[in-house]
Amino acid sequence: MNGDTTTTQTHQFQAEVAELLNLMVHSVYSETDVFLRELISNASDACDKVRYEAIARPELLAGDDKLVIRIRPDTAAKTLMITDNGIGMDRQELIDNLGTLARSGTKAFLQGLKEAKDGLGLIGQFGVGFYSAFMVADRIEVTSRRAGTAEAWVWRSEGGAGFEVAPANEEQAKCVPRGTEIVLHLKEDAARYLQPFELERVIRTYSDHILFPIELVDDKDAARQVNAASALWQRAKSEVTADDYKQAYRSIAMAFDEPALTLHYKVEGRQSYAVLLFVPSTPPFDLADPARKGRVKLYVRRVYITDDADLLPAYLRFVRGVVDSEDLPLNISREMLQNNPQVKQIRSGLASRVIGELESTAGKEPETYARIWSAFGPVLKEGLYEDHERRSQLLALARFSSTAGDKPRSLKEYVADLKPNQTEIYYLAGESAERLRSNPKLEAARARGIEVLLLTDPIDAFWTMMPQEFEGKPLKSLSQGDVDFGSIPLLNKDEEKAPSADEVEIVKAAKEALGDKVAEVRASQRLTESAACLVASAQGRDRELERLLARQNRGSGAKPILELNMRHELVKALDAARIADRKEEVGDIASLLLDQAYILDGEVPADPAAFTRRLNALVVRGLRP
Repeated sequence: MNGDTTTTQTHQFQAEVAELLNLMVHSVYSETDVFLRELISNASDACDKVRYEAIARPELLAGDDKLVIRIRPDTAAKTLMITDNGIGMDRQELIDNLGTLARSGTKAFLQGLKEAKDGLGLIGQFGVGFYSAFMVADRIEVTSRRAGTAEAWVWRSEGGAGFEVAPANEEQAKCVPRGTEIVLHLKEDAARYLQPFELERVIRTYSDHILFPIELVDDKDAARQVNAASALWQRAKSEVTADDYKQAYRSIAMAFDEPALTLHYKVEGRQSYAVLLFVPSTPPFDLADPARKGRVKLYVRRVYITDDADLLPAYLRFVRGVVDSEDLPLNISREMLQNNPQVKQIRSGLASRVIGELESTAGKEPETYARIWSAFGPVLKEGLYEDHERRSQLLALARFSSTAGDKPRSLKEYVADLKPNQTEIYYLAGESAERLRSNPKLEAARARGIEVLLLTDPIDAFWTMMPQEFEGKPLKSLSQGDVDFGSIPLLNKDEEKAPSADEVEIVKAAKEALGDKVAEVRASQRLTESAACLVASAQGRDRELERLLARQNRGSGAKPILELNMRHELVKALDAARIADRKEEVGDIASLLLDQAYILDGEVPADPAAFTRRLNALVVRGLRP
């Protein structure tokens, strides 16, 4: 390809786009209405953008200030045309916007699309809806002219490996003075989208709340508006039905699920703004995007400004919706958004209102809240690390796996079931609840019937770094610092055994044998069955956090503390070897105890070959008559 822009040029699709197009062209999805919703949504965005840019450059709308989206079926040609007089695209924008997927998580999206039964819902969530048009069309032509420019360009593709971009001829350019015209050459099995009543049904179902008029043009060139084109968030709640909210959510959030929670209210006083927010039922595909950007759209007096205003904290980024201010200036810049005191008040009010609504739902509709927590709990817990002001509220909202059963538990439930003399809330962090349930650090707590919370999200290792308490009870890790269960009685008194009289000497011998492989060796208050475990010092990082950071080469290199169960036979064998002055055997048993503790923590011993040799020697010794 050369740099000449006066002739037709062929381009290859980005690999991910080609894969996506293959899925669309050979689509087996029965519900194809999504394509029209996606194209109308793109047209609406284009109208929003030109209206916003025209605030600073009024000439962009000169002579054509009525922004409209038109749908024109042509039965004879078997084509469906979607046009808008929005911002339009220049040549490079056509190549970039229609040839690549500039989104993180693309591979995860494509894999999900292949596996999902409701693939169309994923199309909307990920925001690649233009390509869904290939479900109904075997050829697409896009003619576009960017506002304020003289050149118009044509993009065309048959959904194969590539596309063409060429300058528009005189007739094509005349048809698009500003904006974009999309012509779909429909497949035989998509002929129903040439019927006006079918198009009207789809528009009313999915795009009724688009703010710009959507006109259906008949074969006599007569145009008729078919959508309400009203800002639903400005209407009174009493005028809005549940179905209105559902369709508004699907249009605003580009989703196909139903909202788990809807917030619709107006604030009036020192400043006025309308709010329509939704908590989705399923996680959006950009939830794990490292940028952690929110998707709440900011309007000013019904004029779209941006969806990049960060109106909610990052740990509420799953919330979708609209905030429409009556007081902000229309020409507010990104820099002004960051520092504007009115925007700061809106941010604070929105976060408090969303958290308050989550609290109300948790109390009144626990099953609904359980579904919300299942979908967004790990993201909400980011607030425990970042939002000191609301930490106590977020702790109350948190739900945790627990040794008390399979159902997630709240801290309020935990505190209500505290054992006599129990003054702390105990937890253990790790990769999975199943592995944690078999962790030896739970043994002493289990012997006393003490509930332990099982924290399995990566963020858990970070928010627990800071001192936390709930209703005056501090949270305490079972893999860090000292643990004293002495004041809490055992469930079975017969299990209580006298400790070894030579604890100090055993600990000393083990430490001498291990040297600087461990920071300390001590008698354990956590173990009742296993021989050994590893913990972190009270001043250091929790074991799970240290492991996570070590994987990123950010670990501190802190040595663990080895705790020994003085009642275990292997520890008694170490003591016997010590008394008999068999130093090599003491070293082997001490090393074996350390390697076992690493394995029980899900780690590999430092020297697997040496571990195997010691283990084999111990087994052979036990097998001898």
